[in-house]
Amino acid sequence: MTILHIDSSARTEGSVTRDLSAQIVAQLGGDVIRRDLTDALPQITENWVNANFTPADQRDAVQRDTLALSDTLIEELKAADTIVIGAPVYNFGVPAALKAWVDLVARAGVTFKYSETGPVGLLEGKRAIIAVATGGTPVGSEIDFASGYLRHIMGFVGIHDVEVIAADRVMANGPEAIADAKAEIEKLAA
Repeated sequence: MTILHIDSSARTEGSVTRDLSAQIVAQLGGDVIRRDLTDALPQITENWVNANFTPADQRDAVQRDTLALSDTLIEELKAADTIVIGAPVYNFGVPAALKAWVDLVARAGVTFKYSETGPVGLLEGKRAIIAVATGGTPVGSEIDFASGYLRHIMGFVGIHDVEVIAADRVMANGPEAIADAKAEIEKLAA
């Protein structure tokens, strides 16, 4: 099994999601592709959009270079059987670095396509496990705009087997919330 391990916390030390995602990867075992979003990814630009919507066989060298990082990120997704994402909730949503990753991998004709009935994901047969931590937001509540968004994005690109491991309200229930999340991780099967 190949795991794509993505961390998006700005904190490299003392991060609950980094700790949880590492435990998930260790629990599952297998080959690991590591993607740490600490060094922010670029935002998509007009040049990126124009390159993306130029047919691949008609792109010039500059357009191919513009899409090179996006292509690499997509190849990492394609190579993985399981995607493990560490996702802290910042101000009720995902960190900007994780949103940038989503923007770079959600590409029409590459990870999803349009059909008469709407978008269809092209990355079928994969599993995603998302380790979410919040300071005070209950995961799954009406003010949690992160976990539902990530579930939707995974499904949008064809990954429908999605599990969320939550350590929510850490500022109020720290040790208990983390212990509950770790207990859920121990139940994961490869």
